[in-house]
Amino acid sequence: MTTLNYFADESVLPRSTLTELFLKAVDEHGSRVAFERMVSDAELSGIVYSEAFSVVKKVAYALESQGIIRGDRAAILSENRPEWALADYGCLCTGVIDVPIYPTLTSSQVAYALKDSGAKLVFASSYEQVIKVLEAVVECPQEIQIVVFDSLSEMPAGVLSWEGFLKSGAAAPFSAVSDKDFRRSALEAQPDDVATIIYTSGTTGDPKGVMLTHNNISSNVQVCSSLLSIVAGADNTVSFLPLSHILQRTSDYLFFRTGCRIGYPRSMPTLIKDMGVIRPTVVVSVPRIYEKIYNNVMGASGIKKALINWAAGVADRVADLRLTGREPSGVLTLQYGLADKLVFSKVKAGVGGRVRLFLSGGGPLAPVLNRFFYSIGLTILEGYGLTETSPVTNANTLEHFRIGSVGKPAPGTEVKIASDGEILIRGPQVMKGYYNKPEATASVIDTEGWFATGDIGHIDGEGFLYITDRKKDLIVTGGGKNIAPQPIENRLKTNIFVEQAVIIGDRRPYLVLLIVPATEPLQQWASQNGVEWSSFEELVSNQEVLSHLERETLGELSDLASFETPKKIALLSEELSIENGMLTPTLKVKRSLVEERFEGVIEQLYTGAVADKTAS
Repeated sequence: MTTLNYFADESVLPRSTLTELFLKAVDEHGSRVAFERMVSDAELSGIVYSEAFSVVKKVAYALESQGIIRGDRAAILSENRPEWALADYGCLCTGVIDVPIYPTLTSSQVAYALKDSGAKLVFASSYEQVIKVLEAVVECPQEIQIVVFDSLSEMPAGVLSWEGFLKSGAAAPFSAVSDKDFRRSALEAQPDDVATIIYTSGTTGDPKGVMLTHNNISSNVQVCSSLLSIVAGADNTVSFLPLSHILQRTSDYLFFRTGCRIGYPRSMPTLIKDMGVIRPTVVVSVPRIYEKIYNNVMGASGIKKALINWAAGVADRVADLRLTGREPSGVLTLQYGLADKLVFSKVKAGVGGRVRLFLSGGGPLAPVLNRFFYSIGLTILEGYGLTETSPVTNANTLEHFRIGSVGKPAPGTEVKIASDGEILIRGPQVMKGYYNKPEATASVIDTEGWFATGDIGHIDGEGFLYITDRKKDLIVTGGGKNIAPQPIENRLKTNIFVEQAVIIGDRRPYLVLLIVPATEPLQQWASQNGVEWSSFEELVSNQEVLSHLERETLGELSDLASFETPKKIALLSEELSIENGMLTPTLKVKRSLVEERFEGVIEQLYTGAVADKTAS
């Protein structure tokens, strides 16, 4: 049944709960800042651990005063902010199962999660999200209470303010119990109790509610703590990936437990600016953010471009040495110091100036990106996991680091490769199951506890795992060739002219490539080369532009086999986004929807029409 079986070092992970994690963190770090939020361009407002405990206690009693009790569900529809974490811990301490919902979802998608989970209360961040919930609850059979975090000048009927909600907790008859009694009640949670139901963003079909227990997540926090050297008081992080996604959430539990500040930026557009104020030392992100940083650096022109190319070349030679356990000397050391002063220090300053470690998950990271960041002194530790595995199953560490891999199995985790190449996982982090979907659960977790990830990969002789692609995304051409599109797409996205890339070709005679060009670099190139345009649609329809993009993209793939190389390309003026349904909230491409949306464009590429290389 399997082609390879690697078992990580067997370590005993004490079974525990997230309420234990919360209370221990409060006891050990009471006077430290736990959460801080940007309140202006240069100002942070912080909440210390002891204050967080007081608020969480009010949340817990407010839930009970609203009739929300152990085993009930409460949803959180909000961007990352301190109130998200406080509401979460309040639910955990009451035994209420929280249901995080991506704030980018539509009202009908929100309604699906509320109906399926049976949520009785929703924490919403803003007026915009409240309106979304009000539209959603019409479709729900159950009565749903709404609490809004923002202070609104006009409160919609039936909506309770965060301040009013907390006051109801403080005024509840049972709120007068001692902290000791509150702790005793919070610690009634059992390791196998469901802590949260997370609806997968899903690239196909309806979302499934992943039931994660206290021990699923707390064991993962313990594992991550053992893999990373996080220092209380010295390290801090920035929380910007959606907390509806388990990667950011588990990371935030880790930092909270360790006694490190968690900073919340105002928004994604202000992220880089806010990082200059928060100044994180450890950053958790997805590959898309690293792609943007890399393309911003490499997208310079003129003398600056020449300087950056020289510095990158020096850094690459240094990386060659360090990856084989050697250090540069002589002239190369001097050159690297100069390159760092002139170029790399500015890249580091751009992310706050204190980052010592980047962590990457949520999708494959192009090796060229990992190598670049490593070479300039911003190491990215790539890991692997899924919502269903809480999420970490594998991770690179500073001691065991290999570019291109997602690392060795985490302590206590078993990994094996099935006969068809699918990665199978067994360990304490594997979910309890899909909510209300026993058949779906049985289809991915066998009787021996092995979880089928849906990813194809292989393990080398030292235990490092390498991801090939999603099983369902593999392309089988008309000629019977098997092709993994993601590694090719990831290479293309490191080109400064490429914002997004999607390869098509399943059961087709050859591969074709859909490209969403990067607006600024392309417009700059067009201006420098005498190309006139009045709109972006007109620009991507220009034959000169198309020829340039063909050279840029297909030239990146010159080392691939002929059957792996796209034969034709189309330029799209419409960005693939969460809003138009082409991306999941975690920025994964919904391939079937992309193929459906651009069916006409794709068919032209296969019929050889003169206009088959451009699309608007």
